[in-house]
Amino acid sequence: MNPPFDQTPLGSGIDPGNIPVSALTHQQLTHDSQLAVAPPYQRTREMTIDEMLLENRVIFLVGEIHHASAAGVIMRMLHLVNLKTDMDISLYINSPGGSVDDTLAIYDTMQYLPCDIATYCVGRAYSGGAIVLAAGAKGKRFILPHARIMIHQPYGGVTGQASDVQIQAEEILKNKKQLNEILARHTDRDLKQIEEDSERDRYFSAKDAKDYGLVDEVLNQDEKK
Repeated sequence: MNPPFDQTPLGSGIDPGNIPVSALTHQQLTHDSQLAVAPPYQRTREMTIDEMLLENRVIFLVGEIHHASAAGVIMRMLHLVNLKTDMDISLYINSPGGSVDDTLAIYDTMQYLPCDIATYCVGRAYSGGAIVLAAGAKGKRFILPHARIMIHQPYGGVTGQASDVQIQAEEILKNKKQLNEILARHTDRDLKQIEEDSERDRYFSAKDAKDYGLVDEVLNQDEKK
């Protein structure tokens, strides 16, 4: 008859049956307490990039502006303001624009919040992206050297019966007026000039955007050295 199977780990030299229950309990409690109070570096390793940036009050608006992306930006801004009302939020923008309604939802939230929103153009800020960029706190609107900005009138595909077409066309004109007034307010430009410049796609280099009043500063690494 074969001897009973020995469950003791090889090379341990310890018989588990001889370890007091109190010692096992103590070991388990010690292990659990170490997991509960993880060191800061371990907590950082367990966080996602988005969570780490959010903890430092950094939000990204990347890609098309639509319901989901606008909701994500707005929820993050409200969350950060709830944590601390007097500390800036940094909003990094790399967007081709998108929905006018969702752009205005982000814009209105930015104007409503008690803290300053510092905006940064990374890559491009076209159409609605340019609106959000220009809406940052004065003196805290930045652009990287090779980023570009574009403004234009809102697009609208109008279909349906004649009466429906007229209603939709009137809404597009209202949106156009709203967006032009916002740009005029934040660039200190005359409304008539904004209307003329946005009649067709108007592109700006980083320097041109600063001269126009869409941003306050071009972030150039050479100037920091």
